[in-house]
Formats: sequence, C-alpha cells, structure tokens
Amino acid sequence: MIFSAFSPLLRNPGLANLTRDALLRMDPETAHGATITALRMGLAPQQEHADGAELATNLCGLELKNPVGMAAGFDKNAEVPRPLALMGFGMVEIGTVTPRPQAGNPKPRLFRIAAADGVINRMGFNNEGHEAAFERLKGLRVPAALGVNIGANKDSEDFVADYVLGVQRFGDLADYLTVNISSPNTPGLRNLQADEALTRLLDTVLAARARARTRVPVLLKIAPDLDEAAMDAIARVILATDLDGLIVSNTTVSRDPIMGMENAGETGGLSGKPLFPLATRRLAQMRQRVGALPIVGVGGIHSPQTALDKFEAGADAIQLYSALVFGGLDLLDRIKRGLVAGVRAAGKKTIAELVGTKTDVWARGE
Repeated sequence: MIFSAFSPLLRNPGLANLTRDALLRMDPETAHGATITALRMGLAPQQEHADGAELATNLCGLELKNPVGMAAGFDKNAEVPRPLALMGFGMVEIGTVTPRPQAGNPKPRLFRIAAADGVINRMGFNNEGHEAAFERLKGLRVPAALGVNIGANKDSEDFVADYVLGVQRFGDLADYLTVNISSPNTPGLRNLQADEALTRLLDTVLAARARARTRVPVLLKIAPDLDEAAMDAIARVILATDLDGLIVSNTTVSRDPIMGMENAGETGGLSGKPLFPLATRRLAQMRQRVGALPIVGVGGIHSPQTALDKFEAGADAIQLYSALVFGGLDLLDRIKRGLVAGVRAAGKKTIAELVGTKTDVWARGE
C-alpha cells in the first residue's frame, strides 16, 4: 500500500499527482516498500500548523493531540513511527509483530481494487519479529501515542503464549498494545474470538499485563464478519475483564461490495472504501453492547464526512490506512480540518461531544 507522494513533490500538486500515478503503476508491495524508504529518509512532510483545540481528546487515559491515527499494517517493523507522528497523526500503531520473524504468505499478496478504492491483502503477518521492532523503538521519541499491535506466529503451537510474549516485550515500551485476533490471513486466528477461547486469551494476557512494571492499556481488535450472537458473546467476555478498549474493525472476507471487479476473486481481507458501511455498522453495534468502553473506529474512512460518521457511530478515535493509497497524504489534513468543522457545526466544543450521537442510526445500517 502506498501514500501519494514524497515531501518535495507535495508542494507542487501537479508533480504530486505524477508521483501518485507512478506509484499506482507499481506492484502494490513494491510501492509500499518505496514509501517506507522515503519516510525513513526524511522525505515525508511535517505538520505545519497545530491541531485545533477541538481535536484534543483522551483515549484509555492517553492524551491525544488529535484522534486520527495510522492503523497497524503500514509500519509492520517499526521503521517510521516518528516520521508518521511528525506528519500529524495523533496515534501511530506499528505491527502486527510476532515473536519470531516470518516471511508471510507467498507473493503476490496485495491487490488494489481500483474501481472501488479498495485493497485486498493476504500478507500473513510478514514481519521481522519482536526483537527487531524492540530495538528500533527502544529510546525512540515518538510525538504521538505509540501503539504496538501484537500477533501470533502462523506455526505457533500456542497462540495465546505468543500474545503473552508480546505483552512482556512491549508492555513497558508502548503507550498501548493491540491484541490482534482478527486477521483472516493466519489460519485459526479468528477462532480466538469465540467465547471460551477469548476468555482464556484475555485472562492470560491481562494477567501478564498485571505483572508488568507499568499498566499499559490493552485493546482488542475484532473482525467485522461477526453476527449478532458473536458480538453478544464478545461483549459479555470483555465486560467481565479489565480490557481497556476495542478496535473495530479489521478487514472483511466478504466480497459483496466489489463483486465482479478486477481482483475481487483474490483471497484475503478487503479494506478501503468498500469496507466502510459494514465496519461502521459493527462499530455502532459494539458501542451499544459495551457502553462507555473506549472504541477505535477503523475501516473504510475515505473522507472528512466518513471520519465524522465514525465518531457519531460511537468511535472515540479513528485510524486510517487504505484510503491513503488513493487519497494521498493530504487526506490526513483534510480529515482533521473536516472534523473541526463538524464539531463547530454541531455547536460542540470538542470531538468527544460527538461520540455516539448517531449510534442507533448506524447500528441499524441506515
């Protein structure tokens, strides 16, 4: 996945478009690697103006300058969290990282659905492992909330034990941890969302957190491909624990929104614009079930209005990724300006005052 352009070209819209077009002609994974390299070299634009006071908010006890984050999956190996924060993200989530390095699934494994501004991936938690990420993050100052998304190795004999290792390795380093059990690309992983398996996972992970020197917030990332009974069960389990929050949602295995389009038949998780209605409905439905528990809304945000919709559906903060492939780096600034305008238009003072104001409407899928 890719951003639109590198810093020197962003000053010239024509050149920025040429760069975006060039990147979109590349193989998606090659273009993603080029973007990471550019960010690592310091070619990313830095935020020029302070965020509006309306955007300051609190998430799980973390003070955010704005509630717009970079989702996990972009910076899998913690190579560029600081450049991303300097661009203006209020939170940056690296990973997914697994205890041991793994190559992921065979290539090609990343596909654009250009006709719908969507992406399908079957990456398979490709990453360099805990130690590589830890060494990069150790002592690094990131001017945003730093999240570490932890996962399990594909060939692990005990997925739960892998998550415990993630808590132990990053619990004193991250501002928050995300337990990712919702990727469709690691066989058996989504089974951890089931009642008894989820109870064991959270009890074990939160017990490991309790033994750490600091109490790092722990969030659970769930899939959008859940029915009412599954959402009921997840809510029942998490409300019986001291889990700090949810991330709703990961990619979907559904192809209904892109049926017949190029690459629609590829296996993997669908993200980007086509995911928005489903992910936002699931967000609202989980908000109804978990009360005031913090929720990060992810999935399909592609404009200032869809960002605002996530908050009104029940999100306390949001994360982007796939939309930047097609919308470019300036989408971040446009979304933040749109959120400020939305707060003011509603006669409110802060973004937090808009959270959940239309939960019932979105839960019905209207």
